[in-house]
Amino acid sequence: MKIKIGFIGTGRIAIRHMEKLAKIKDTELVCVCDVDGKEAQKVAKVFGTKSYVKYQEMLDKENLQAVYICLPPFAHGDQEILAAEKGINLFVEKPLALNLEKAYQINEVIEKNGVISSVGYVYRYSDIVNRAKKELEKRKIALVSGHYFCPLRHDVPWWRNKNESGGQIVEQTTHIFDLARYLVGEVDKVYGQKFNGLMENMENYNLDDASCVNLHFENGAIGSISSACILSHGREWGINLIAKGLKVNLLLSSRLLKINNGEEKKIRMDIDPYQAENEAFIKAIKEDNPKIISSPYSDALKTLKLTLAANASLEKEEMIKLK
Repeated sequence: MKIKIGFIGTGRIAIRHMEKLAKIKDTELVCVCDVDGKEAQKVAKVFGTKSYVKYQEMLDKENLQAVYICLPPFAHGDQEILAAEKGINLFVEKPLALNLEKAYQINEVIEKNGVISSVGYVYRYSDIVNRAKKELEKRKIALVSGHYFCPLRHDVPWWRNKNESGGQIVEQTTHIFDLARYLVGEVDKVYGQKFNGLMENMENYNLDDASCVNLHFENGAIGSISSACILSHGREWGINLIAKGLKVNLLLSSRLLKINNGEEKKIRMDIDPYQAENEAFIKAIKEDNPKIISSPYSDALKTLKLTLAANASLEKEEMIKLK
């Protein structure tokens, strides 16, 4: 069975997924859609597909088995709802939305219509992440320390506008928050602090220059995740986990896992997690088996709730309880 696929959004991450899908047998990229018609036409020409400006028209006219939603956070509306109501399986890039109410509404429609959903928390498909998860099984984790440090994205105007991106925590460091959930468990309390004032010469910038969010997990573990987008060059992100007699260090930006339990082991990332997540999505559709998906919409919704709670804590300067 050939899986016919459409895309809503044709930016950088969409093109990456298109390139991965091109390597998967029995997939056919049928159409792409973007509010910028010229961009849609340009991508359509490269991949040999039809192009649309209105997603409603594309979903009405094309017989699709899957659609990829690769939109900026602020642009999520009824795209997922309309696709799910038509029985089209969904791959949604993170973050899901900026509004929890809308995300809950989308999740309800996905579950009601029984479509397979996958969200782009790509590191859940990484071999070194899952090796770390296996190493931590049956261990009581005491401490978690994560970070995402990088320069500001000058090429994407909406990214530096918190009202459109959700800020660094929601749009970018969300990968680290998601891994904290994936490797440790659910968070029940957050308390964040922020630093501002170093980017006053940047037009239309209202992000936090830096932030540090303390986490308390339901199982008693504690942790913190730090973010900063004010570097001049270089990028670094990862997460450390500490249990009795064990330190697990996921240096994700270096594609390296270090395990120290008396002696240090170094393990390199050996697979392309982007390829793996796309292969898992297609396989799940072919086999009608949602259990293949490591990050369904319903689970990614919990990461969105966590990152929005972290943002709320930064603004209110108080601890936020998630339950």
